[in-house]
Amino acid sequence: MPLSPPTSRRALKHTRTIQVEAFARDDGLWDIDAHITDVKTRPINLASGSRSAGQPIHDLWVRLTVDTQFNIIAAEAVSDSVPYPGHCDTIGPAYKKLVGLNLLKGFREGVKQRLAGIQGCTHLTELALVLPTAVVQAYAGDVLDTRDGASADGQSHKPFQLDRCHALRTDGEAVAKYYPRWAVRSLAESESS
Repeated sequence: MPLSPPTSRRALKHTRTIQVEAFARDDGLWDIDAHITDVKTRPINLASGSRSAGQPIHDLWVRLTVDTQFNIIAAEAVSDSVPYPGHCDTIGPAYKKLVGLNLLKGFREGVKQRLAGIQGCTHLTELALVLPTAVVQAYAGDVLDTRDGASADGQSHKPFQLDRCHALRTDGEAVAKYYPRWAVRSLAESESS
């Protein structure tokens, strides 16, 4: 279902694009390549000079190398287009500070502690912050068992995605319908019976 129709005529002025790609490596690790661009539809004058319509203001990359337990093994950042050349594009090495963080355990707080404000680039840091859920999606079905069944060891494990969002709460209708074995009765249901 799309967004509702605009209530007024509009003119596109700016496009931000974020793309994340996940690659399984031969050594068992994963590379997560994230890319962000900011592009204006009109020429713009910056303090550092003019940019023509369609020329990126930001064209930035982050790569994380991650193990299957979501630990960051290596990190790098590159700035191909920036508003202040010779300044913005010198911060890339700071993103090695992401090494050692875990994408599922305190990652966002760790990023803020290590790269907030003048310690990093606002846009590279924002890009890094979208990576935990992207990696979960990448790992689904490959690293994470998202099916409702017995694992290779014959044991039954609760699917990873349950109780991680409002739709897949174990006391909700979606879990009752699609994962009935893991459905639990809500407190309200328990009290009414």
